[in-house]
Parts: sequence; C-alpha cells; structure tokens
Amino acid sequence: MADILYTVEKSCVVCDKKFTVTKMRNRLSMVKQDSDFCTYYKEANPYYYSIWVCPHCGYAAQDTYFEEQPAKMAAVKAFLKGRDVKVNFGGERSRQDAVTTYKLAIFFADLAGTLPSRQASLYLKLAWLYREGGLPDEEKAMLDQARAHYEEAFLKERLPIGNMSQITLEYLIGELLRRTDRLPEALNYLAKVVGNPQAKNEKRVLEMAREAWTLARDARKEQAAQGKTDDGNDDMPGT
Repeated sequence: MADILYTVEKSCVVCDKKFTVTKMRNRLSMVKQDSDFCTYYKEANPYYYSIWVCPHCGYAAQDTYFEEQPAKMAAVKAFLKGRDVKVNFGGERSRQDAVTTYKLAIFFADLAGTLPSRQASLYLKLAWLYREGGLPDEEKAMLDQARAHYEEAFLKERLPIGNMSQITLEYLIGELLRRTDRLPEALNYLAKVVGNPQAKNEKRVLEMAREAWTLARDARKEQAAQGKTDDGNDDMPGT
C-alpha cells in the first residue's frame, strides 16, 4: 500500500486550519464492475479514501468538492462550534474507518445543503462498502437512500448530472429499484431506457438496462408464482 498512497496538505473550508489528507494514486487495475457501477480494483479499494475529514473541526465531505463552500456554512459552523473533535483518518484506512467517514460525510452533506445527486453518490458508495463487507441488509438500506436522492436529483437538477446522462441516470435508478426489490417501479424505469431511441447512443448502458429488465421481470414472475404479487407485462419495450 505504501507505493499507492500519498499525502497532501489541505485547508479546511470550514475552520481554515491546515491538515494532511491521504490520497490514492490513479494507477489501479480494474478487475470488474457491478451493474450499479461499483468497481473493483486489484491493488486496493479507492472508495476507502474518497472522503476527507478535518481532524480539527470534524467537517467531512467527498474529496472532489471538499474545498467548496457549503451552501449552509452558518449551519455547519454552528453545529461544530465548541466541539472537542479528536478524529484523524489520515494514513491507511480499514473498511470500518471508511464506513465511518461516509457516515460523517452524509451527515454534513445534509446539514450543508449539498445537492441531492451528491448525497446519492455518498449513499451509493457506502452501500458498496457494506457489500464488500457482506452486510446485505445495510447495503440494501443505503441503496434505497441512494435511489431516493437520485430520483430527487432527476426532478430538481439539470442534466447531465456529473458524468451521467438522462439515459444512464434512469438506468441506475431502475437498477437500484431492482436491487431493493421494488420490481414494478424498476421495470418502469428500465423500460424507459430500453424504449428510448436515444439509448442506442449509449450501447453499454442499453445492454445493461435490457439485462436488468429481464432480471426484474423474472423476479416479478417468481413473486407472482408464490402469490406475492400480480404478474406484469412480459414484453420488453422495443421488441
């Protein structure tokens, strides 16, 4: 790990004090990627180091926007005022360390008025950490939170969101619905992708949407066979 990790000095946007953050070099070898874009690497897990935490005041945020002023800076400073913070997440992190940093970042993202899409990304990556740790209940709860925030972002934010087009975002929401067993809603979202002529411009996402739609349909049929729900439409859009 020593050849992958390195440190840089940053200033906290909340308390203005300097501190050292641990970053990971961009020379990792991808092994595979899950259908909700969780990516696995040979050398280490970069999600462990995506959250920066100020050891002086305790403020935590995603590395890519840590240095941005929180929309509700007054609320953040009021919460942190007078608190004796004794946290230091510098150096090599364990999975539990990473989980703790994401929980902190999620708390401050909500307090600071962070965009729903950014909060969704935090919940999604926390779900991936729970997946890595073999904690399916915790994973599913965080996937559901990610889905809810992405749906809010879809309604309130301008597209594209980050590197996600409308096609990709609709697919991801549908896939998160499928993974959290909300099958009718998943089928609706995935059908939008499969039936959208513009999806042909994003062939990989289109193929993933088709596969996810088939999985959701089969799961719904299984539920219907067990008397848990009514069977739905078996026809894939565009077929």
